[in-house]
Amino acid sequence: MKKWLVMLLIALLLFGSVIGFNLFKQQKIAEYMASMPEPDFPVTVTTAESSNWVPAIEAIGFIEPNQGVTITTEVAGVIKSIDFASGSTVKANQQLLMLDSDVELANLKSAQARLPAARAKYERYRGLFKKGSISKEAYDDAEASYFSLSADIESLKATIDRRTIKAPFDGVVGLRNVFLGQYIQPGTDVVRLEDTTLMKLRFTVPQTDISDIHLGQDVEIFVDAYPDTPFNGKISAIEPAVNYQSGLVQVQADIPNNEGQLRSGMFARAHIILPTLENQIILPQTAITYTLYGDNVYIASQDENGDLRVKQEVVKVGERKGDKVHILSGVKAGETVVTSGQVRLSNHVKVRVVESDSLEAPAETPML
Repeated sequence: MKKWLVMLLIALLLFGSVIGFNLFKQQKIAEYMASMPEPDFPVTVTTAESSNWVPAIEAIGFIEPNQGVTITTEVAGVIKSIDFASGSTVKANQQLLMLDSDVELANLKSAQARLPAARAKYERYRGLFKKGSISKEAYDDAEASYFSLSADIESLKATIDRRTIKAPFDGVVGLRNVFLGQYIQPGTDVVRLEDTTLMKLRFTVPQTDISDIHLGQDVEIFVDAYPDTPFNGKISAIEPAVNYQSGLVQVQADIPNNEGQLRSGMFARAHIILPTLENQIILPQTAITYTLYGDNVYIASQDENGDLRVKQEVVKVGERKGDKVHILSGVKAGETVVTSGQVRLSNHVKVRVVESDSLEAPAETPML
């Protein structure tokens, strides 16, 4: 019995010492934590300022020429002459290519040689018919022969003209796809001809934006070949019908191409310029925290002790442009907004402002 009591006392002493040590440790930890200064988190900030904001409707499309056509042939034949150089500028009705037409020219000369005699016979028979010297049948035969020969001559001229390919409008030709002496079939692609003095961009916008666009409205065009160069144009046509399946309407803009930088087929981004909005709050996009429950920012301000603390505010975000975002509500001019370091923040935590250039865009995009 005494043995069990001794063992029980020893067990109680052991458990008591462990529990006492844990309580002592927790007390010391609490005292240490209580004596520690409140942590502050490094952040970068910016001051919200009101400025003008130029809204725009974003769209994408492909550049088209003012006029463009692939020159082809209507008839088969051997190429007798090529009267243009690849990449050259040509004028309307300038001869580009001629097919061999020796047979047609010979037939034309033969018909033209018979024409005076047929015309003289027709005029002579007409006078004799008026006098009653010949029958109506003989006069009709002479008349039919004359007009039939005249029609044959016109047909031969048209045939020869079809064997001569001319430029339908002023423009620039591309690379020719045929060679001198080559036999070509109808429909063979000879060369591409485009009028590039004025380019066109065809794009689509949602039907909800129809009220914001009109003819003559300014449009800025950007292409990947010249990413920092805006090409200014104007809306020249708006499709009268909305596509009932997609809810989109087609729009066309004309873009002057005086320096010849734009080429047909280029992918382009269009910014349809809307009226300027004054006194708007513009912030860097990094200041916005996007969540499933809404968009918010952290506003920094000093408390009664002079410490800088943050408060989370829900904002309504408008249009984005580059690294900037238009704030519709939630931020007032003059407020200090956190632009980086939001990951560890929560309401009323203490922060300190640090300088950082990590958010600045580099002057040149680094090569991979």
